[in-house]
Amino acid sequence: MERKKQGNYRENKSTGHKGARPAAGGVRQRPAARDVHTPEQKLILTALRRCGGGDGVPSRALMREAGVMNKNAFYEALRSLKEAGEVKVDKDHWVTLVPDSGDIEAQLVSLSEKFGFARPKNGTGDIFIPGSALKGAFVGDELVLSDIQQREKGPSGRVKRIVARASGSVTGTVHLDPGGARVTPDGPVRYDLKVRPADLNGARDGDKVLIRPQADGRGDWVFAEVKSVFGSGSSARVCSDAIIERCGIPKEFPPEVMAEAEQVSRAAITEADFRERLDLREEPVFTIDSADAKDLDDAISVRKTRAGYKLGVHIADVSHYVKAGGAIDREAFRRGTSVYFADRVIPMLPEALSNGVCSLNAGTEKLAFSALLSFDREGNMTGYEFHKSVINSKVRGVYREVNEILAGTASKDLLKKYAPVKTSLKNAKELADLLKKKAVERGEMELESGETKFVLDEKGVCIDILPRTTGESEALIEQMMIAANIAAAKVAQEAEIPFLYRTHEKPQPDRVIELCDLLDRLGVPCGELKKGNPTAKDFAAVLNRAKGTPKEALVSQRILRTMEKARYSDREVGHFGLALPDYSHYTSPIRRYPDTSIHRILTDLVSGTDPAEIAHRYAAFAAESAEESSKNEVRAVTGERAAEDCYMAEYMRAHLGERHVGIISGATPRGIFVKLPNNAEGFVSLNDFPDCDFEFDGEITHMDRRSGLTLTVGEELGIIVAAADVATGRIDFVPQEA
Repeated sequence: MERKKQGNYRENKSTGHKGARPAAGGVRQRPAARDVHTPEQKLILTALRRCGGGDGVPSRALMREAGVMNKNAFYEALRSLKEAGEVKVDKDHWVTLVPDSGDIEAQLVSLSEKFGFARPKNGTGDIFIPGSALKGAFVGDELVLSDIQQREKGPSGRVKRIVARASGSVTGTVHLDPGGARVTPDGPVRYDLKVRPADLNGARDGDKVLIRPQADGRGDWVFAEVKSVFGSGSSARVCSDAIIERCGIPKEFPPEVMAEAEQVSRAAITEADFRERLDLREEPVFTIDSADAKDLDDAISVRKTRAGYKLGVHIADVSHYVKAGGAIDREAFRRGTSVYFADRVIPMLPEALSNGVCSLNAGTEKLAFSALLSFDREGNMTGYEFHKSVINSKVRGVYREVNEILAGTASKDLLKKYAPVKTSLKNAKELADLLKKKAVERGEMELESGETKFVLDEKGVCIDILPRTTGESEALIEQMMIAANIAAAKVAQEAEIPFLYRTHEKPQPDRVIELCDLLDRLGVPCGELKKGNPTAKDFAAVLNRAKGTPKEALVSQRILRTMEKARYSDREVGHFGLALPDYSHYTSPIRRYPDTSIHRILTDLVSGTDPAEIAHRYAAFAAESAEESSKNEVRAVTGERAAEDCYMAEYMRAHLGERHVGIISGATPRGIFVKLPNNAEGFVSLNDFPDCDFEFDGEITHMDRRSGLTLTVGEELGIIVAAADVATGRIDFVPQEA
């Protein structure tokens, strides 16, 4: 399944977990996902913050401000907040918020036998929490932590209160042992849960299941009830089903969404549309996508001018069909993005739109939102306009075919197919080369994506894995889209209107220092990064030094880890990786809600709506859409990567015993990771090196004290494929010398 551009496994698991201890007896099920505050409590806290709750508010005035009409409900909620230590009420009935005094908001991200780790929302390092201080928290719960202390191995703290229970599902793999049944949970629950015979729900050994964790009478989360069975965990397709459930990725469209989509898909282009739009039907417009793509949301056309080039980037006018506040819009907001797995695509929009009325299919009149950009002969952008338009794509281009044309190896039949856009394609290649040159000059980083193409048979089983490569046509389209995204951001900045930007902030100085230490050990010069406040161009220089060496993939990977994560924001801070001060995502509204949001805002701007009115209409929407889109993007990427691990393991399971040579890609105290040329990555335990006594430098090298053998990240190692577990996505290698 072709993926539009847009974690390794654990080494071991422990058993059990100590949590809070309620009264003895009975079984406590994990509470359903919810905010632990009642509606009245939330209203009171919100009102207190609004009134500057640190100074105090009379209780009667607070009741009015909070809008709680039921007096008994108000005072019961107030009493509960007081007992929880969240507010104080003095003898005169003045209510004040209890100051945080160093408290930290966080999310529990890992749970083991006697401890957990919580990740602060302020972006600092994970905090260790002993089991006795977890207060019954489970992975994914939103917490307030207190008693934060800095210890030798890192910060520790205690759970002050659980703000909200996790919304994600818990999945795992069933194991039927002589001593009973257990479930190995997926994700960051690092111990097995026992399953009583009555709670198996028909699950068999090795099945992927949806579970409900349960605590025993002492409060230890040690049991699980099987709620449903997906199927055999030896199938990557079944594991993908479980991953989709675990990540909370919406699969089915609600009936009202499908009904609205069906109605919208029948909408014809009217005479009014032609009159109100820029008519570009005679322009040499064409699309380039993968051969199996069906959601064609971008097309281009390029003409030469006396001054340079005129680029048209024509994007499906999704905002014309998806109206704000409608059923489709609400569902698209909830999904945020299309999600791409090896065997399927979970679209953001119903197929009647994504593959139908919105898709820019060749030979049909389509409504578009066109960015018309002017460039001089050196590739500098000299002007930009945005127009609602009508287009008619002349050719449905395919990356592979265009690559053959650009390489001069195309057949006569292929040249005939592209004849209507021959000149436009030639001009596009010239302009793309200029834009790429400008990108390199400004310091754009070319990081190795490490993406993999999975080849499945008719039963959906992975039979081959290949590193995903990009040719000249892919690079051409990338430069065209980047140009349109830059122009969209510039228009918003100039008009001073609310907007969504694709931002990528500068890396943190401490991470740069850690990277430099690694590069020094690898022997890769990095003087530019040590000077303080390095630029993207400095990082690009380091990447270029490693290019073509066995260390290239590792250096690219580590630089990527050093970078901040790109996200959506209603505040423009630039894009560090692309070395751009202004950037957005405008070009894929069929599969990304941020782009749909931008189209909606720009629609008002190009229609002549006053910027002040646009600011009033979209300020809150832009902030909310950016936050939700960023969250949904993380959800999608997490699911995609987990599924890829399962497909990798499924493929490697058919190649047990084979010998390969790979690159050491990582090191831990217990062993090393080795990555093969096909991108499959496996773990090699130090125990599999006979008669060795390794010393670890804590970063990249294990050295055998006896023989002097070194295992260093970036070096080659011969391995034998020893094991592959599809259910966990884990692959194990052993060294060929063993």
